[in-house]
Amino acid sequence: MAGGGYASGKHALAISDRSGLRFPYSEMVREWNGSLVHYSEYEAKQPQLEPKPVGSDPQALFNPRPQSAAVKSLILLEPNPFTSIIYSGTTYVNVYSEDHQRKAGDVVRFRGSPQVTSAGAGGADARNLQAFANIPTFDNVSDLNNANGFTIALGQIDSSGNVTGATTTDVLTDPINYFYITSTSNATTGNVQGGFNNCSAGPVTLEVVNG
Repeated sequence: MAGGGYASGKHALAISDRSGLRFPYSEMVREWNGSLVHYSEYEAKQPQLEPKPVGSDPQALFNPRPQSAAVKSLILLEPNPFTSIIYSGTTYVNVYSEDHQRKAGDVVRFRGSPQVTSAGAGGADARNLQAFANIPTFDNVSDLNNANGFTIALGQIDSSGNVTGATTTDVLTDPINYFYITSTSNATTGNVQGGFNNCSAGPVTLEVVNG
């Protein structure tokens, strides 16, 4: 290149560094890595070769407030939720409580329908609940009103001692709906439902919520 610049190359040909093919020189472009290629072969630099730094996700809230411990509450049961079972001389009671989410060994107290025993200053519809009715005796099972509650087992037991429904592989689509207790009563027949309406299962001692 004596005394001047480069030739325009409008009539020249060039060899692609990628394909080795011959193309018009004026149609060649330079890639990010220095390769001279035809524009039809051009490939932009892969963005993942130079990833942008991403900061870590925030892990904590400013000025947080921890959630208060949940207060155990009553769970209303379906009508006649209790079924007497006699197995090997012992009386058991199966309890239907849909998706109860209890675990084996929990202590549960049963209560009958709520009653207003005194009107109080606000009238009968004010917050004057004083007691629960006793759960009616059925099939000679009369101890469900035990104020100390019962230690439960999961599933439901039959008269042969077989327990079903105690486990599940999917609590969303197949929840555990039964638990059973050992009664101190002696059922007469077995496989008899009882309890009537508005029975509940809950903790031994009730706590006031937002009282």
